[in-house]
Amino acid sequence: MQVVGWVFVVLAGLMVPWTVYLSVNLPRHHFASHYDLAWGGFDAAMLVSLAATAWSALRLHTTLPPLAAVTGTLLLTDAWFDVVMSPTAHERWVAIAMAVVVELPLAGVCLWLSVTGHQLVIRRLRRHWGRRPGLRPRS
Repeated sequence: MQVVGWVFVVLAGLMVPWTVYLSVNLPRHHFASHYDLAWGGFDAAMLVSLAATAWSALRLHTTLPPLAAVTGTLLLTDAWFDVVMSPTAHERWVAIAMAVVVELPLAGVCLWLSVTGHQLVIRRLRRHWGRRPGLRPRS
């Protein structure tokens, strides 16, 4: 596993010059021919992620932590791009309000579930195994 960790260290290091390069060289304005498809696809992915996280949370399923991490990340990404890509001041204020009131708090809950959700799942499993005589998880 240490090799994987070092690969990510190298990748993070390579992102520094790439980010600086993009920040300096990208044009301030750019026309995207499939802007609607990009946002529609992103929102569809967020819908699926929210639904999968809801399903997993309702059942305290073992998939809760990774699904919550994905959903939280998508919500943060959505908030960021809604704010920085708003074409007018009014739309920017609406995006900021949505981010502060809805997206960032929900992302915080999702990221909290991604860290602590496994404990909720373990408690549910312990209750489940405790009710079935003769069946115990391996130690």
